[in-house]
Amino acid sequence: MASGVDARASSALGHVAQVEVAMLLVSGRHRYEGRPADGALPADEEELRDRISLRAGLGIVGDRYFASRAHVHASVTVIGLEALEDVGRSLGTTLDPAKTRRNVYLRGVDVEALRGEPFSLDTGDGPVLFRGYRPANPCAWMDHELAPGAFRAMRGRGGVRCDPESDGVLTLGAAVLRTAVPVPLT
Repeated sequence: MASGVDARASSALGHVAQVEVAMLLVSGRHRYEGRPADGALPADEEELRDRISLRAGLGIVGDRYFASRAHVHASVTVIGLEALEDVGRSLGTTLDPAKTRRNVYLRGVDVEALRGEPFSLDTGDGPVLFRGYRPANPCAWMDHELAPGAFRAMRGRGGVRCDPESDGVLTLGAAVLRTAVPVPLT
């Protein structure tokens, strides 16, 4: 449960939207290493989760970027499923969202509008505060793992790299998104 300070900070985010946490991915290892033509490394564990724990300033417990200095302000990636579905339509195919290797997959909001903004997500265990930082730019692996042309098509729609600013838990399902500024809903 979030502390009273975290709850007050979250309530200061005056714009509220109902969204869905549609997918959660945690990976203890980096699977896109080397050349894309060689293929992804196998998963060591089940990566899709029903629930994840986050720690302020550290990221997702059990994820490859947890407490990684190299990923300061980028320990959690949030992506909008509608944007990925648009990319798939533009490429004439259905994409497997998990192959983007993002962590939190939201439905119902333009995730790109969270860049540079504070926001919180509450799936029922109290709000988890985040700050959106930079875009989660796609890499060349997207052409190999998703579909030819995905690398270019995902530019500007690859999600947002974030840091959790409070400890908390996210689960699959309905969520309350709170933002400091209004963000477009999808």
